Amino acid sequence: MKAPTLVILAAGMGSRFGGMKQMTPVDPQGNFIMDYSIFDAIRAGFGKVVCVIKEEMREDFEALVGGRVRAHVELAYSYQSLDRMLPEGFTVPEGRVKPWGTTHAVMCAVDELDGPFAIINADDFYGYEAFKALADFLKQEHTATQHAMVGYNLENTVTDHGSVSRGVCQVDGNGFLSGVVERTTIEKRPNGAAYTEDGGKTWIDLPAGTVVSMNMWGFQRPALDLMIDMFKDFLANNLPANPMKAEYFLPLVSDRMINTGSGTIEVLNTDAKWYGMTYKEDLQGVMDAIADMKKAGAYPESLWG
Repeated sequence: MKAPTLVILAAGMGSRFGGMKQMTPVDPQGNFIMDYSIFDAIRAGFGKVVCVIKEEMREDFEALVGGRVRAHVELAYSYQSLDRMLPEGFTVPEGRVKPWGTTHAVMCAVDELDGPFAIINADDFYGYEAFKALADFLKQEHTATQHAMVGYNLENTVTDHGSVSRGVCQVDGNGFLSGVVERTTIEKRPNGAAYTEDGGKTWIDLPAGTVVSMNMWGFQRPALDLMIDMFKDFLANNLPANPMKAEYFLPLVSDRMINTGSGTIEVLNTDAKWYGMTYKEDLQGVMDAIADMKKAGAYPESLWG
């Protein structure tokens, strides 16, 4: 069976971090978090990488990423822009600069996808075990409606430096996703985490072991057709009320599959610790963790030789 493709979403603006965090070095060799993701993906069994970026970023990506990874894996670029793949009858709202969201970013890679594929964020460190679980799933024989998501323990995904947004998952007794609720303000607590929906007036506890999505999905190719078909409904339902900020998130697609019975999403649980740079203060912790993993032999001193 053909090796699956990894789609890396790298067109985001990094607003909370305060810059283009996708291109922030995390080791003395100048590697980025996505270098580690690509390295892990290759050894897990992925055969192609597609980076979804803004077209104006291509030169930097080619110089800083493409030049060192092309010798190891097939690499392609797809470009996300507000006018890309807009359905007939829709236009970009005047003044909008925010991208349409993660699902639209994946849609922009349509020309590079011809089989099973996985999706990750460029600025999240997922760990080899997560890539291996997802690659193994996608390399197995599945029907067109059998998909997967890597589920992390919430306490392994929070930061000491502020709030995070996470998709809190409901998992049924057979290990399949039954729902995702996006909680946009989650903060770390001594025994887990808590979230608020009223600006901090009320906090609701989320216990340790709560499964969350870190936007690491595995889909069969027909799922992309569903994403494209749903975009028109998303725009029609959301633009009138929120033209500047409405975003087409991947959990909207998983919810459609679950609610209509048109697909299943197996939750691949991992105890791995996520690392990321939601805030500038997170950077040193990421660098220290990677240095420790190198000392333990999890990664070579020089990823690309």
